[in-house]
Amino acid sequence: MPQSPRRNQSVTQSDTVLALRGIHKSYGELDVLKGIDLTASRGDVIAMIGSSGSGKSTLLRCANLLETPQQGDIFFHGEQVKWHTKRHQRIPSDKHQVRRMRANLSMVFQQFNLWAHMTVLQNVIEAPQTVLKKDPDEARELGRQLLTKVGIGDKCDQYPSQLSGGQQQRAAIARALAMEPAAMLFDEPTSALDPELEAEVVRVIQTLAEEGRTMIIVTHDMKMAYDVATHVIFLHDGVIVEEGTPDQVFNNTRSARLKQFLQSSGTFG
Repeated sequence: MPQSPRRNQSVTQSDTVLALRGIHKSYGELDVLKGIDLTASRGDVIAMIGSSGSGKSTLLRCANLLETPQQGDIFFHGEQVKWHTKRHQRIPSDKHQVRRMRANLSMVFQQFNLWAHMTVLQNVIEAPQTVLKKDPDEARELGRQLLTKVGIGDKCDQYPSQLSGGQQQRAAIARALAMEPAAMLFDEPTSALDPELEAEVVRVIQTLAEEGRTMIIVTHDMKMAYDVATHVIFLHDGVIVEEGTPDQVFNNTRSARLKQFLQSSGTFG
């Protein structure tokens, strides 16, 4: 297989955007995450791969505090999330800290999650105006620029129902970018799309990677993981089985479980 076009970038400790340490998450008797460590530094593009149920999306949601891990620590730019226990449940203790972190860790979901009653432009500028308190005219100008950037600048005044799936996902990416986040989190951003529409979204993500955006991407698309990522993590049964550069993970696979997974994907192995 040819050399991956991207390389791990040299970073210092001060470059660390997000760090997860010893993350455990369970639902009743089901242990979904069993002590995960992950570090995303400025400019990293981390692809998380693995079978359904391996814990990828749960880990991503823990990173953004949409899920609360029962054990482990989360650091954003070195700042540790504060916890307390309420009714035997561990929850964040500082709501302002949570809001600030979420505003800086924009999430792009599998099913777009656009507001159906708003135009595409209104979807993009709503959070910058309400959360970041941007001037409306400034927010609109930024929104139009971002929609042009993702290739749908002519769709500003249309509603989500008037767009294809690929266009909706690109609008969702523009909405995430409008928050000027420190990192972007993608949860299976192309899995709901057919191959042609999937390619549209992959091109946008590739462009963001080339710009040096910090991203964590949960994906079923092995080619995108290989082409875009600086670091690939393979999860299985709630643990990291193998990780490394795309070349290491896809061309020099060590674990039997990862070899089996890549062969079953029909793309590599």
